Amino acid sequence: RPPAWEAGRQLFSGHDDLMKFADIGLSDELLRAIDESGYNEATPIQAGVIPSVLMMRDIIGIAQTGTGKTASFVLPMIDILAHGRARALMPRSLILAPTRELAAQVAENFEKYGKYHKLSMALLIGGVQMGDQVKALEKGVDVLIATPGRLMDLFERGKILLTGCNLLVIDEADRMLDMGFIPDIENICTKLPATRQTLLFSATMPAPIKRLADKFLSNPKTIEVARPASRNENIEQFLVKTSERSKRDTLRSLIEAEDIHTAIIFCNRKTTVRELAKSLQRYGYKAGEIQGDMDQSSRTAELDRFKAGTINILVASDVAARGLDVKGVSHVFNFDAPWHPDDYVHRIGRTGRAGAQGRAFTLVTSSDDEAIDNIQKLTGYKIPIHGGGAPAADVAKPDRDAEEGEPQRGRSARGGRGKAAAKPEKAPARPAPAAPAAEAQPAKPREDRKPRNDRKPAPARQNDLDGPDDGWNGPMPGFLSVGFDN
Repeated sequence: RPPAWEAGRQLFSGHDDLMKFADIGLSDELLRAIDESGYNEATPIQAGVIPSVLMMRDIIGIAQTGTGKTASFVLPMIDILAHGRARALMPRSLILAPTRELAAQVAENFEKYGKYHKLSMALLIGGVQMGDQVKALEKGVDVLIATPGRLMDLFERGKILLTGCNLLVIDEADRMLDMGFIPDIENICTKLPATRQTLLFSATMPAPIKRLADKFLSNPKTIEVARPASRNENIEQFLVKTSERSKRDTLRSLIEAEDIHTAIIFCNRKTTVRELAKSLQRYGYKAGEIQGDMDQSSRTAELDRFKAGTINILVASDVAARGLDVKGVSHVFNFDAPWHPDDYVHRIGRTGRAGAQGRAFTLVTSSDDEAIDNIQKLTGYKIPIHGGGAPAADVAKPDRDAEEGEPQRGRSARGGRGKAAAKPEKAPARPAPAAPAAEAQPAKPREDRKPRNDRKPAPARQNDLDGPDDGWNGPMPGFLSVGFDN
């Protein structure tokens, strides 16, 4: 047990109000790194989880993204792992994450808060070259952060042993369920020591996750900081009525009307992400994209551009809905209403984080009624109709920016002004068509239409959707090894 264990035991009393990090019993080196990151008070989930982890308890943490959940397990893990040393091929701890982006975010937290500890870390995700990083694993790592499919792939190749792993974290368990990773997780758990400490985090607790916890956790302490899928009071939510043919016009009208600093636009399909990003770029917006068909280096580069402000609009599929933590996202736009209500909660959770205010707009057509009803039932909140974002005329006229076309010659596509960044100075003029045939809008390909309500697809498995891209069918797995002793 670490020296901070006794302090954690004395502080643990079941309450979850805000407390100072200095009062939780973390090491001086860790407190220094936390202070340099600009934090001094623990969020409710951190105040509830950290002392229990230091007491070596198994934990079920129920909290939405944006509540400081990642730090609630990263911080105590750093102090626990400070005592002991790694052995070749045998990581001392394992963190399972559903997506590459979430795994990378966890790794960033370890780098940030563990910079005064001499701990080693390996990141195992798809789309990364193996090379010298496998050699780092052979030397031994204190923390292995991995997606389940890639970990199983490497394990079956005989490149890793899990018998020395005494601390397991399962992050975003409900997302793991959505992506079909539960069998992999169960398989992984059977290969770990039976006496390990296990921490499981989830925004919701459906029956399959409850069964997983009952099977693999020992007398866990359940810590829930808010009702799952409850409304975030920091996020103003709106529905914007439009039509399928007018969606892009409506979106651009909203972007022009809003004071946007940085924004994420979510689409249901990867093809829609690509086409919408190109459309916004043609109109002069500083827009990028992230979706499952991109290789890992391209996805990382695009996220870096977004975080650096080189682009201020990121068009994304649900691969980025969870685990993407970018400070200062002022707006979220649902270009497509999500098919599953849980995805809505996690999409809009990219804004309104850490006490900041955010705004979320969902473009809805007549075919989205059932999806919106399900969202409102889950959240217990009737989302108001937005009256000012999309001019009424836009609903009645088609989007003139055809999927493969360019803005008409003579239109302006200039850069932006101020922090709104990259807005056209005025909406492009729309000259009268030369012939009635020019008004015709080509039919959208069938794969880009929203499925009928009575025939909804399984979103994690269709070719054009972002399913478990970190499973078995992607590029060869690889490691990224990062040391904390900068």
